Amino acid sequence: MNNTLVVPEAELYYEVRGSGPLVVLIGAPMDADSFAPLADLLAGDYTVLTADPRGVKRSKLDPGGTSRPAQRADDLARLIRHVDAGSAVVLGSSGGAVSVLALAQGYPEVVRAVIAHEPPLDRLVADGDELLAKSEKLMADYLAGDVVGAWQQFFKLANLPVPDEVVEAMFSGERDPQQVAAEHFWFDHEMRETITWMPEVQKLAEAHVIVGIGTESVGQLCERTSSALAEQLGVEPTRFPGGHTGFADQPGPFAEALCAQLVEVGFHPGAQRA
Repeated sequence: MNNTLVVPEAELYYEVRGSGPLVVLIGAPMDADSFAPLADLLAGDYTVLTADPRGVKRSKLDPGGTSRPAQRADDLARLIRHVDAGSAVVLGSSGGAVSVLALAQGYPEVVRAVIAHEPPLDRLVADGDELLAKSEKLMADYLAGDVVGAWQQFFKLANLPVPDEVVEAMFSGERDPQQVAAEHFWFDHEMRETITWMPEVQKLAEAHVIVGIGTESVGQLCERTSSALAEQLGVEPTRFPGGHTGFADQPGPFAEALCAQLVEVGFHPGAQRA
């Protein structure tokens, strides 16, 4: 089922598949399509909710609006209540991991657990100020028109092994206008709000938070930020197949790992809503 929900300053596009306990898959800036293969694999045993974050692709944003983690958390809480399939286990990846942490802090009543997969919380690491300064530069370069240069800086900062010539091929020439619009929104309205967000550790310690890291993310920035979060929460990170986008690159193995976590928190396949 595809539908929309009006929320403060935005109209959210969302999709619902399957039946059973509610599982939410969310990203930022990734849209619902990025999670479709994983959602399809889960839908035989669970009700699966995916959505485009506010301002991205099919989710409209009022003029002048922005996308802060607290807003995205409120959006998720409203979607979960609207779908009315009980409390949810919510997996967020990248910026979506920051969204679900904010959800656990502000709306614990709507979640059974949250899985924060590689949240880019730069302020949690020792060189956070330096990282944020470099991010400010690449955001400014992107918005000034140096798209390829900004992405090259981004991948180097994240320690993602993408050669410059590959980045140039990916982000130059004719491109999907909708994808370009979502990308511009990320650099202009989402990225800064996401990477500068600071968790309230005491509130998160009272929630069921699973910190996920990709098995192929060793040495990358998001492994560092995720490990720092796990240390502050006093939990051991859970390794998921693949790297930063393992949910999309390896949906089958990722689904198996995710299902194991769902059972761990009491979400058994095909069970009645809680």
